[in-house]
Amino acid sequence: MTRRKKKQGKPCGDETLPQIRENAAGIDVGATEHWVSVPSDRDPEAVRCFGAFTVDLHALADWLKACRIDTVAMESTGVYWIPLFEILEERGFKVSLVNAKHLKNVAGRKADWTDCQWIRIVYSRGLVSASFRPPDQIAALRSYLRHRKTLVEYAACHVQHMQKALTQMNLHLHHVISDITGVTGTKIVEAILAGDRDPMRMAQLRDKRIKSSPEVIAKALEGNYRPEHVFALGQAFHLYKTYREQIEACDQQVQLHLQRLETKVDPLQTPLPESRRKRNARKRRNEIRFDCRTEAYRIAGVDLTTIDGIDESTALLILSEIGPNMSPWDTEKHFASWLNVSPNHQISGGKILDRKTRKQKNRLRDALRICAQSLLHSQSALGAYCRRICARIGHPKGIIATARKLCCLIYRLLKFGTAYVDKGQQHYEQRFKERAVKNIARRAKEFGYQLVAITEG
Repeated sequence: MTRRKKKQGKPCGDETLPQIRENAAGIDVGATEHWVSVPSDRDPEAVRCFGAFTVDLHALADWLKACRIDTVAMESTGVYWIPLFEILEERGFKVSLVNAKHLKNVAGRKADWTDCQWIRIVYSRGLVSASFRPPDQIAALRSYLRHRKTLVEYAACHVQHMQKALTQMNLHLHHVISDITGVTGTKIVEAILAGDRDPMRMAQLRDKRIKSSPEVIAKALEGNYRPEHVFALGQAFHLYKTYREQIEACDQQVQLHLQRLETKVDPLQTPLPESRRKRNARKRRNEIRFDCRTEAYRIAGVDLTTIDGIDESTALLILSEIGPNMSPWDTEKHFASWLNVSPNHQISGGKILDRKTRKQKNRLRDALRICAQSLLHSQSALGAYCRRICARIGHPKGIIATARKLCCLIYRLLKFGTAYVDKGQQHYEQRFKERAVKNIARRAKEFGYQLVAITEG
Protein backbone atom coordinates (compact mmCIF):
# COMPACT_ATOMS: atom_id res chain seq x y z
CA MET A 1 0.00 0.00 0.00
CA THR A 2 2.71 2.44 1.05
CA ARG A 3 5.74 3.22 -1.05
CA ARG A 4 8.83 5.01 0.21
CA LYS A 5 11.58 6.73 -1.67
CA LYS A 6 14.95 5.03 -1.25
CA LYS A 7 17.18 8.10 -1.33
CA GLN A 8 16.19 11.32 0.34
CA GLY A 9 18.36 14.42 0.73
CA LYS A 10 18.40 17.05 3.43
CA PRO A 11 15.09 18.29 4.87
CA CYS A 12 13.51 21.18 3.01
CA GLY A 13 13.12 24.62 4.63
CA ASP A 14 13.92 26.21 7.98
CA GLU A 15 12.36 24.47 10.98
CA THR A 16 13.41 27.21 13.46
CA LEU A 17 10.64 29.68 12.58
CA PRO A 18 7.81 29.91 15.16
CA GLN A 19 4.94 27.59 14.40
CA ILE A 20 1.30 28.66 14.36
CA ARG A 21 -0.08 25.22 13.54
CA GLU A 22 1.93 22.54 15.34
CA ASN A 23 -0.18 19.56 14.27
CA ALA A 24 -0.04 20.33 10.54
CA ALA A 25 0.83 18.09 7.62
CA GLY A 26 1.58 18.89 3.98
CA ILE A 27 0.54 16.81 0.98
CA ASP A 28 1.85 17.04 -2.56
CA VAL A 29 -1.03 15.70 -4.67
CA GLY A 30 -0.43 13.72 -7.83
CA ALA A 31 -2.35 11.60 -10.30
CA THR A 32 -0.98 8.23 -9.12
CA GLU A 33 0.68 9.00 -5.78
CA HIS A 34 0.54 11.47 -2.90
CA TRP A 35 3.60 12.54 -0.89
CA VAL A 36 2.86 13.38 2.75
CA SER A 37 5.03 15.23 5.26
CA VAL A 38 4.49 15.41 9.03
CA PRO A 39 6.67 17.02 11.75
CA SER A 40 9.93 15.14 12.30
CA ASP A 41 9.11 14.34 15.92
CA ARG A 42 5.90 12.44 15.03
CA ASP A 43 7.40 9.53 13.09
CA PRO A 44 10.93 8.27 12.35
CA GLU A 45 10.03 8.44 8.67
CA ALA A 46 8.38 11.87 8.47
CA VAL A 47 7.86 11.77 4.68
CA ARG A 48 5.90 8.96 3.08
CA CYS A 49 4.39 8.21 -0.31
CA PHE A 50 0.91 6.74 -0.71
CA GLY A 51 -0.92 5.54 -3.78
CA ALA A 52 -4.05 7.15 -5.22
CA PHE A 53 -6.41 4.19 -4.74
CA THR A 54 -9.18 4.56 -2.17
CA VAL A 55 -7.63 2.02 0.18
CA ASP A 56 -4.37 4.00 0.02
CA LEU A 57 -6.18 7.22 0.89
CA HIS A 58 -7.68 5.60 3.98
CA ALA A 59 -4.23 4.29 4.93
CA LEU A 60 -2.94 7.86 4.56
CA ALA A 61 -5.65 9.13 6.90
CA ASP A 62 -4.85 6.38 9.44
CA TRP A 63 -1.18 7.37 9.42
CA LEU A 64 -2.05 11.03 9.97
CA LYS A 65 -4.24 10.04 12.92
CA ALA A 66 -1.38 8.00 14.39
CA CYS A 67 0.89 11.06 14.02
CA ARG A 68 -1.61 13.26 15.93
CA ILE A 69 -2.28 15.51 12.94
CA ASP A 70 -5.44 17.62 12.97
CA THR A 71 -4.92 20.02 10.02
CA VAL A 72 -3.69 19.29 6.51
CA ALA A 73 -2.64 21.54 3.62
CA MET A 74 -2.55 20.47 -0.03
CA GLU A 75 -2.19 22.02 -3.45
CA SER A 76 -5.14 22.36 -5.84
CA THR A 77 -3.71 20.08 -8.52
CA GLY A 78 -6.28 19.51 -11.29
CA VAL A 79 -9.11 17.38 -9.88
CA TYR A 80 -6.81 14.84 -8.22
CA TRP A 81 -7.16 16.54 -4.82
CA ILE A 82 -10.96 16.10 -4.62
CA PRO A 83 -11.16 12.43 -3.49
CA LEU A 84 -8.39 12.93 -0.92
CA PHE A 85 -9.97 16.18 0.30
CA GLU A 86 -13.37 14.56 0.81
CA ILE A 87 -11.99 11.49 2.61
CA LEU A 88 -9.85 13.56 4.97
CA GLU A 89 -12.80 15.82 5.79
CA GLU A 90 -14.96 12.79 6.54
CA ARG A 91 -12.25 11.49 8.88
CA GLY A 92 -12.34 14.74 10.90
CA PHE A 93 -9.30 16.60 9.60
CA LYS A 94 -9.35 20.32 8.88
CA VAL A 95 -8.22 20.39 5.26
CA SER A 96 -6.94 23.58 3.63
CA LEU A 97 -6.66 23.87 -0.12
CA VAL A 98 -3.88 26.36 -0.88
CA ASN A 99 -3.10 28.19 -4.09
CA ALA A 100 -0.16 26.71 -5.98
CA LYS A 101 1.01 30.22 -6.94
CA HIS A 102 1.58 31.00 -3.26
CA LEU A 103 3.80 27.93 -2.75
CA LYS A 104 6.66 28.66 -5.07
CA ASN A 105 9.78 27.17 -3.54
CA VAL A 106 13.24 28.72 -3.65
CA ALA A 107 15.41 27.91 -6.61
CA GLY A 108 16.96 24.47 -6.46
CA ARG A 109 16.22 20.84 -7.19
CA LYS A 110 12.51 20.18 -7.25
CA ALA A 111 11.09 16.86 -6.10
CA ASP A 112 7.76 15.62 -4.80
CA TRP A 113 9.17 14.68 -1.41
CA THR A 114 10.58 18.21 -0.92
CA ASP A 115 7.38 19.86 -2.14
CA CYS A 116 5.25 18.23 0.56
CA GLN A 117 7.73 19.37 3.21
CA TRP A 118 7.67 22.91 1.87
CA ILE A 119 3.86 22.93 1.92
CA ARG A 120 3.85 21.80 5.55
CA ILE A 121 6.48 24.35 6.60
CA VAL A 122 4.87 27.44 5.05
CA TYR A 123 1.40 26.36 6.20
CA SER A 124 2.45 25.61 9.77
CA ARG A 125 4.14 29.04 9.94
CA GLY A 126 1.01 30.80 8.69
CA LEU A 127 2.62 32.00 5.46
CA VAL A 128 -0.25 30.78 3.27
CA SER A 129 -3.99 30.74 3.80
CA ALA A 130 -6.68 28.35 2.66
CA SER A 131 -8.54 28.97 -0.56
CA PHE A 132 -12.29 29.46 -0.39
CA ARG A 133 -14.40 26.33 -0.73
CA PRO A 134 -18.17 26.48 -0.11
CA PRO A 135 -19.97 24.02 2.19
CA ASP A 136 -20.72 20.53 0.91
CA GLN A 137 -24.33 21.25 -0.10
CA ILE A 138 -23.35 24.38 -2.02
CA ALA A 139 -20.35 22.59 -3.56
CA ALA A 140 -22.68 19.87 -4.81
CA LEU A 141 -24.96 22.49 -6.37
CA ARG A 142 -21.92 24.07 -7.98
CA SER A 143 -20.92 20.72 -9.48
CA TYR A 144 -24.41 20.22 -10.94
CA LEU A 145 -24.48 23.66 -12.56
CA ARG A 146 -20.94 23.39 -13.91
CA HIS A 147 -21.82 20.02 -15.40
CA ARG A 148 -24.95 21.55 -16.93
CA LYS A 149 -22.87 24.27 -18.55
CA THR A 150 -20.63 21.59 -20.05
CA LEU A 151 -23.66 19.80 -21.49
CA VAL A 152 -24.88 23.06 -23.06
CA GLU A 153 -21.47 23.60 -24.65
CA TYR A 154 -21.43 20.06 -26.03
CA ALA A 155 -24.92 20.53 -27.49
CA ALA A 156 -23.80 23.77 -29.14
CA CYS A 157 -20.87 21.93 -30.77
CA HIS A 158 -23.29 19.50 -32.43
CA VAL A 159 -25.38 22.39 -33.73
CA GLN A 160 -22.22 23.61 -35.46
CA HIS A 161 -21.72 20.11 -36.87
CA MET A 162 -25.25 20.24 -38.27
CA GLN A 163 -24.53 23.58 -39.90
CA LYS A 164 -21.32 22.19 -41.39
CA ALA A 165 -23.15 19.20 -42.90
CA LEU A 166 -25.81 21.50 -44.39
CA THR A 167 -23.10 23.73 -45.88
CA GLN A 168 -21.35 20.73 -47.43
CA MET A 169 -24.65 19.86 -49.13
CA ASN A 170 -25.00 23.54 -50.16
CA LEU A 171 -28.22 23.87 -48.16
CA HIS A 172 -28.44 27.43 -46.85
CA LEU A 173 -31.13 26.67 -44.30
CA HIS A 174 -29.25 28.34 -41.43
CA HIS A 175 -29.04 31.53 -43.52
CA VAL A 176 -32.80 31.93 -44.06
CA ILE A 177 -34.01 30.91 -40.58
CA SER A 178 -32.50 32.12 -37.33
CA ASP A 179 -32.27 28.75 -35.56
CA ILE A 180 -32.01 25.35 -37.19
CA THR A 181 -32.89 23.72 -33.86
CA GLY A 182 -36.18 25.62 -33.60
CA VAL A 183 -39.63 24.39 -34.66
CA THR A 184 -39.13 24.96 -38.40
CA GLY A 185 -35.50 23.87 -38.50
CA THR A 186 -36.18 20.66 -36.59
CA LYS A 187 -39.06 19.66 -38.87
CA ILE A 188 -37.01 20.30 -42.01
CA VAL A 189 -33.95 18.39 -40.70
CA GLU A 190 -36.17 15.45 -39.73
CA ALA A 191 -37.72 15.51 -43.22
CA ILE A 192 -34.26 15.46 -44.82
CA LEU A 193 -33.23 12.50 -42.67
CA ALA A 194 -36.49 10.74 -43.58
CA GLY A 195 -35.54 10.95 -47.25
CA ASP A 196 -37.59 13.92 -48.45
CA ARG A 197 -35.83 15.89 -51.19
CA ASP A 198 -38.67 18.12 -52.47
CA PRO A 199 -37.76 21.74 -51.53
CA MET A 200 -41.32 23.09 -51.86
CA ARG A 201 -42.82 20.34 -49.71
CA MET A 202 -40.21 20.91 -46.99
CA ALA A 203 -40.73 24.69 -47.22
CA GLN A 204 -44.38 24.18 -46.27
CA LEU A 205 -43.16 23.06 -42.84
CA ARG A 206 -42.35 26.70 -42.19
CA ASP A 207 -43.75 28.18 -38.98
CA LYS A 208 -45.87 31.30 -39.31
CA ARG A 209 -43.36 33.29 -37.25
CA ILE A 210 -40.57 32.78 -39.79
CA LYS A 211 -39.90 35.98 -41.74
CA SER A 212 -38.50 34.24 -44.83
CA SER A 213 -41.09 33.28 -47.44
CA PRO A 214 -41.68 29.65 -48.50
CA GLU A 215 -40.10 30.45 -51.88
CA VAL A 216 -36.87 31.65 -50.25
CA ILE A 217 -36.74 28.61 -47.96
CA ALA A 218 -37.37 26.27 -50.92
CA LYS A 219 -34.55 27.94 -52.82
CA ALA A 220 -32.24 27.46 -49.83
CA LEU A 221 -33.11 23.74 -49.70
CA GLU A 222 -31.93 23.00 -53.23
CA GLY A 223 -28.60 21.24 -52.88
CA ASN A 224 -26.48 18.14 -53.35
CA TYR A 225 -27.81 15.51 -50.94
CA ARG A 226 -24.77 13.25 -50.84
CA PRO A 227 -25.21 10.21 -48.55
CA GLU A 228 -22.08 10.86 -46.48
CA HIS A 229 -23.19 14.40 -45.65
CA VAL A 230 -26.75 13.30 -44.83
CA PHE A 231 -25.27 10.65 -42.51
CA ALA A 232 -23.13 13.29 -40.75
CA LEU A 233 -26.20 15.52 -40.39
CA GLY A 234 -28.17 12.66 -38.82
CA GLN A 235 -25.37 11.83 -36.38
CA ALA A 236 -25.07 15.45 -35.24
CA PHE A 237 -28.86 15.86 -34.97
CA HIS A 238 -29.32 12.74 -32.82
CA LEU A 239 -26.39 13.69 -30.58
CA TYR A 240 -27.87 17.15 -30.15
CA LYS A 241 -31.22 15.66 -29.10
CA THR A 242 -29.41 13.34 -26.69
CA TYR A 243 -27.66 16.24 -24.99
CA ARG A 244 -30.93 18.17 -24.76
CA GLU A 245 -32.44 15.20 -22.90
CA GLN A 246 -29.44 15.10 -20.56
CA ILE A 247 -29.80 18.83 -19.88
CA GLU A 248 -33.43 18.30 -18.88
CA ALA A 249 -32.41 15.43 -16.58
CA CYS A 250 -29.74 17.67 -15.04
CA ASP A 251 -32.34 20.40 -14.44
CA GLN A 252 -34.51 17.92 -12.56
CA GLN A 253 -31.56 16.90 -10.41
CA VAL A 254 -30.71 20.53 -9.68
CA GLN A 255 -34.32 21.18 -8.62
CA LEU A 256 -34.29 18.19 -6.28
CA HIS A 257 -31.02 19.30 -4.72
CA LEU A 258 -32.26 22.87 -4.22
CA GLN A 259 -35.22 21.57 -2.23
CA ARG A 260 -32.80 20.02 0.28
CA LEU A 261 -30.95 23.28 0.98
CA GLU A 262 -31.63 25.38 4.07
CA THR A 263 -34.46 27.91 3.86
CA LYS A 264 -33.79 31.49 4.95
CA VAL A 265 -37.09 33.02 3.85
CA ASP A 266 -40.36 31.18 3.34
CA PRO A 267 -41.84 32.42 0.02
CA LEU A 268 -45.34 31.57 1.31
CA GLN A 269 -45.08 33.84 4.35
CA THR A 270 -42.94 36.50 2.67
CA PRO A 271 -43.93 36.37 -1.00
CA LEU A 272 -41.40 37.22 -3.66
CA PRO A 273 -42.30 40.59 -5.22
CA GLU A 274 -43.18 40.56 -8.87
CA SER A 275 -40.26 41.26 -11.15
CA ARG A 276 -40.30 44.78 -12.57
CA ARG A 277 -38.60 43.62 -15.74
CA LYS A 278 -40.52 42.68 -18.83
CA ARG A 279 -39.80 39.05 -19.49
CA ASN A 280 -41.05 36.74 -22.17
CA ALA A 281 -43.37 34.03 -20.88
CA ARG A 282 -41.42 31.53 -22.95
CA LYS A 283 -37.93 30.80 -21.65
CA ARG A 284 -34.92 30.61 -23.93
CA ARG A 285 -33.69 27.17 -24.89
CA ASN A 286 -30.68 27.02 -22.56
CA GLU A 287 -32.42 28.54 -19.53
CA ILE A 288 -33.38 26.44 -16.54
CA ARG A 289 -36.99 25.34 -16.90
CA PHE A 290 -38.17 25.47 -13.28
CA ASP A 291 -38.69 28.62 -11.19
CA CYS A 292 -35.11 29.13 -10.03
CA ARG A 293 -35.81 32.77 -9.01
CA THR A 294 -38.06 31.64 -6.16
CA GLU A 295 -35.58 28.95 -5.12
CA ALA A 296 -32.70 31.45 -5.07
CA TYR A 297 -34.82 33.86 -3.02
CA ARG A 298 -35.70 31.11 -0.52
CA ILE A 299 -32.05 30.08 -0.06
CA ALA A 300 -30.44 33.54 -0.02
CA GLY A 301 -33.19 35.42 1.82
CA VAL A 302 -32.97 38.29 -0.69
CA ASP A 303 -33.91 38.70 -4.32
CA LEU A 304 -30.68 39.13 -6.29
CA THR A 305 -32.60 39.73 -9.51
CA THR A 306 -33.55 43.21 -8.25
CA ILE A 307 -30.03 44.23 -9.27
CA ASP A 308 -30.12 45.33 -12.89
CA GLY A 309 -28.25 42.95 -15.19
CA ILE A 310 -28.67 39.88 -12.97
CA ASP A 311 -31.27 37.39 -14.19
CA GLU A 312 -32.62 34.20 -12.62
CA SER A 313 -29.90 31.91 -13.93
CA THR A 314 -27.13 34.26 -12.79
CA ALA A 315 -28.67 34.53 -9.31
CA LEU A 316 -28.58 30.75 -9.00
CA LEU A 317 -25.02 30.70 -10.33
CA ILE A 318 -23.95 33.23 -7.69
CA LEU A 319 -25.35 31.08 -4.89
CA SER A 320 -23.73 27.95 -6.34
CA GLU A 321 -20.28 29.56 -6.45
CA ILE A 322 -20.17 31.38 -3.09
CA GLY A 323 -23.29 30.34 -1.17
CA PRO A 324 -25.55 32.65 0.86
CA ASN A 325 -23.00 33.20 3.65
CA MET A 326 -20.54 36.08 3.11
CA SER A 327 -18.56 35.60 6.34
CA PRO A 328 -15.40 34.33 4.53
CA TRP A 329 -14.86 37.92 3.31
CA ASP A 330 -14.58 40.69 5.90
CA THR A 331 -15.53 43.53 3.55
CA GLU A 332 -16.78 44.02 0.04
CA LYS A 333 -13.23 45.02 -0.96
CA HIS A 334 -11.97 41.61 0.10
CA PHE A 335 -14.76 40.00 -1.90
CA ALA A 336 -13.94 42.09 -4.98
CA SER A 337 -10.26 41.18 -4.67
CA TRP A 338 -11.07 37.47 -4.40
CA LEU A 339 -13.36 37.81 -7.41
CA ASN A 340 -10.50 39.48 -9.30
CA VAL A 341 -12.45 42.55 -10.38
CA SER A 342 -10.27 45.10 -8.58
CA PRO A 343 -6.89 46.52 -9.67
CA ASN A 344 -3.81 44.58 -8.60
CA HIS A 345 -1.37 47.36 -7.74
CA GLN A 346 2.31 46.50 -8.20
CA ILE A 347 4.11 49.16 -6.14
CA SER A 348 7.88 49.63 -5.97
CA GLY A 349 9.69 52.68 -4.64
CA GLY A 350 6.38 54.38 -3.91
CA LYS A 351 5.31 54.19 -7.56
CA ILE A 352 2.59 52.06 -9.11
CA LEU A 353 4.26 50.03 -11.82
CA ASP A 354 1.22 48.06 -12.91
CA ARG A 355 -2.42 47.87 -11.88
CA LYS A 356 -3.87 45.21 -14.16
CA THR A 357 -6.11 42.56 -12.66
CA ARG A 358 -4.58 39.16 -11.98
CA LYS A 359 -4.71 36.46 -14.63
CA GLN A 360 -6.99 34.08 -12.81
CA LYS A 361 -10.03 32.07 -13.87
CA ASN A 362 -13.22 32.67 -11.95
CA ARG A 363 -16.62 31.58 -13.26
CA LEU A 364 -18.49 34.13 -11.19
CA ARG A 365 -16.26 36.91 -12.51
CA ASP A 366 -17.02 35.87 -16.08
CA ALA A 367 -20.75 35.82 -15.32
CA LEU A 368 -20.63 39.33 -13.81
CA ARG A 369 -18.77 40.62 -16.85
CA ILE A 370 -21.59 39.33 -19.05
CA CYS A 371 -24.10 41.02 -16.74
CA ALA A 372 -22.13 44.27 -16.98
CA GLN A 373 -22.13 43.99 -20.77
CA SER A 374 -25.92 43.74 -20.76
CA LEU A 375 -26.16 47.05 -18.87
CA LEU A 376 -24.81 49.10 -21.78
CA HIS A 377 -28.35 49.60 -23.12
CA SER A 378 -30.15 49.60 -19.77
CA GLN A 379 -32.17 52.69 -18.77
CA SER A 380 -31.16 52.30 -15.12
CA ALA A 381 -28.65 53.88 -12.77
CA LEU A 382 -26.25 50.99 -13.27
CA GLY A 383 -26.67 51.33 -17.03
CA ALA A 384 -25.82 55.03 -16.88
CA TYR A 385 -22.79 54.25 -14.71
CA CYS A 386 -21.59 51.56 -17.12
CA ARG A 387 -21.85 53.86 -20.15
CA ARG A 388 -20.08 56.72 -18.37
CA ILE A 389 -17.22 54.62 -17.03
CA CYS A 390 -16.71 52.88 -20.39
CA ALA A 391 -16.53 56.27 -22.13
CA ARG A 392 -14.00 57.52 -19.59
CA ILE A 393 -11.55 54.61 -19.24
CA GLY A 394 -12.38 52.41 -22.22
CA HIS A 395 -14.75 49.55 -22.81
CA PRO A 396 -12.70 46.61 -21.37
CA LYS A 397 -11.79 48.40 -18.14
CA GLY A 398 -15.27 49.89 -17.86
CA ILE A 399 -16.85 46.44 -17.99
CA ILE A 400 -14.54 45.26 -15.19
CA ALA A 401 -15.39 48.36 -13.14
CA THR A 402 -19.11 47.73 -13.62
CA ALA A 403 -18.62 44.08 -12.66
CA ARG A 404 -16.94 45.29 -9.47
CA LYS A 405 -19.95 47.49 -8.70
CA LEU A 406 -22.26 44.51 -9.19
CA CYS A 407 -19.95 42.49 -6.92
CA CYS A 408 -20.26 45.07 -4.12
CA LEU A 409 -24.05 45.17 -4.46
CA ILE A 410 -24.24 41.38 -4.24
CA TYR A 411 -22.08 41.45 -1.12
CA ARG A 412 -24.30 44.02 0.58
CA LEU A 413 -27.50 42.18 -0.25
CA LEU A 414 -26.23 38.82 1.02
CA LYS A 415 -24.35 40.27 4.00
CA PHE A 416 -26.89 42.74 5.38
CA GLY A 417 -30.12 41.59 3.72
CA THR A 418 -30.93 45.07 2.42
CA ALA A 419 -33.00 45.39 -0.71
CA TYR A 420 -31.58 47.08 -3.78
CA VAL A 421 -33.67 49.93 -5.19
CA ASP A 422 -32.91 51.31 -8.62
CA LYS A 423 -33.43 55.10 -8.63
CA GLY A 424 -33.28 55.29 -12.40
CA GLN A 425 -31.04 56.81 -15.01
CA GLN A 426 -32.25 60.39 -14.51
CA HIS A 427 -31.44 60.35 -10.79
CA TYR A 428 -27.94 59.07 -11.51
CA GLU A 429 -27.36 61.69 -14.23
CA GLN A 430 -28.59 64.46 -11.89
CA ARG A 431 -26.22 63.36 -9.12
CA PHE A 432 -23.35 63.16 -11.59
CA LYS A 433 -24.14 66.70 -12.80
CA GLU A 434 -24.22 68.02 -9.23
CA ARG A 435 -20.83 66.45 -8.46
CA ALA A 436 -19.35 67.91 -11.64
CA VAL A 437 -20.65 71.41 -10.83
CA LYS A 438 -19.32 71.14 -7.29
CA ASN A 439 -15.86 70.17 -8.54
CA ILE A 440 -15.85 73.05 -11.07
CA ALA A 441 -16.85 75.52 -8.34
CA ARG A 442 -14.07 74.25 -6.10
CA ARG A 443 -11.47 74.61 -8.85
CA ALA A 444 -12.72 78.13 -9.69
CA LYS A 445 -12.42 79.15 -6.04
CA GLU A 446 -8.82 77.92 -5.95
CA PHE A 447 -7.98 80.35 -8.77
CA GLY A 448 -9.85 83.24 -7.17
CA TYR A 449 -13.05 83.05 -9.19
CA GLN A 450 -16.64 82.43 -8.26
CA LEU A 451 -18.96 80.21 -10.25
CA VAL A 452 -22.32 81.85 -10.93
CA ALA A 453 -25.27 80.00 -12.37
CA ILE A 454 -27.04 81.59 -15.35
CA THR A 455 -30.78 81.83 -14.89
CA GLU A 456 -32.81 81.58 -18.07
CA GLY A 457 -35.40 84.20 -18.97
